Amino acid sequence: LVGCSDSRSSTSVPVTTPVTAAAVTDVDILNFALNLEYLEAEFYLRAVTGTGIGSADGGGAAVSVKSSPKVTFSNSFYQQFAFELAQTELQHVRAIRATITSLSGTPVAAPSLDIMASFNTIGVLAGLPSFDPFASDLNYFVGAAALEEVGVTAYTGAARLITATAVLDAAAGIQAAEAYHAGAIRTILAASGSSTAVANYNGVLSVLNKLDTGNHTTNLSIGNATTASSIVSADSNAIGFARTTDQVLHIAYATMAGNLATFGGFFPSGVNGTIRQPAA
Repeated sequence: LVGCSDSRSSTSVPVTTPVTAAAVTDVDILNFALNLEYLEAEFYLRAVTGTGIGSADGGGAAVSVKSSPKVTFSNSFYQQFAFELAQTELQHVRAIRATITSLSGTPVAAPSLDIMASFNTIGVLAGLPSFDPFASDLNYFVGAAALEEVGVTAYTGAARLITATAVLDAAAGIQAAEAYHAGAIRTILAASGSSTAVANYNGVLSVLNKLDTGNHTTNLSIGNATTASSIVSADSNAIGFARTTDQVLHIAYATMAGNLATFGGFFPSGVNGTIRQPAA
């Protein structure tokens, strides 16, 4: 949710007047979350299998990635962990689609995605010459950590909007899974001993904060005698951060507050569903 490249640059086509807000339903919120799960599942599946989401699970939209996206993992643990991430996110896609259907709603289809160019551009904004999340396993984990960071905070922020207890319970369960992912990936990056990977991740976190104009991330460090690794991204009270739908959309579209564009970044044609334009 941090990409920043699109042939129709969203920064040059700002929308100056937001669409009049209608009542947001639980189905609307679930469909908003479904867009994010499609993005995660597409990235993870392509990194471990080379192919994305099948049509039976709502896939089929254009996805821009490099010609050979399968990552070469340096050890079997990294590979197995990445495979589990992919399967978990695909299960989230299926679970949310089924829940929407059970509420007499219609799950949105997967949106068009620009994974490669978006990650590359976010790397440039983070001070890197370029960034290819498929180039190595540590690059992959940097990209995955960024997506999980936004996923956790998005579900936390959306909780206050959900009205049905059963839907809230399901969303809380998915948020917990995303948090497990985020903490595990942070642990892998810190334990790798790679100062480059940690610096790259912290650079990406700084871009997230610029886009949502908040302070929703805790930098990661390689533990030593005086500095502990920041495995949990939380405030000074160890309470996890929350992002509003506006903040998530600004990250998704790579637009700053005040730009009300409806596409850009990872979503060159925008997210699908009712919640697709920031209000501020």
